[in-house]
Amino acid sequence: MMIAARLRLLVITLWVGSLWTIGYLVAPTLFMSLADRVLAGTIAGKLFRVEAWLSVVMAVLVFALVASTVAASHARRWLFKLTAVMLGCTLVGYFGLQPMMAALREAAPGGVFSADARMQFGILHGVASGLYLIQSLAGIALVLKSDQAGTKI
Repeated sequence: MMIAARLRLLVITLWVGSLWTIGYLVAPTLFMSLADRVLAGTIAGKLFRVEAWLSVVMAVLVFALVASTVAASHARRWLFKLTAVMLGCTLVGYFGLQPMMAALREAAPGGVFSADARMQFGILHGVASGLYLIQSLAGIALVLKSDQAGTKI
């Protein structure tokens, strides 16, 4: 069981590390480095799509690893809840809000938003960013709780 518990911690750490790397290092660097903000947004969007699917896969793995490595306990419930929060943030943020943001971008001629569309996009982007922050913080808690969680004997 010790190997499975270490695998659980490794999967969680890789998941949370990828969230932080894409969201807080790579995406901002794209916007700071590229003069073409549309190109930066396109690349960031592709990276966030990969991250969203990775999050779905990792959540499923974490659910399975927690179920198989952590005895029924308060810690196990917390691990399940934190994983569910992180998965929920992905589902709402990427699969819920992102299509609405994409529709606004597609409707903008030459990438130029009307004032109303810019406001709508800004609100959606702000909510999506907030969800990403919640997911990132839940990820820290998940890493810490997983490290503290006992293993099945």
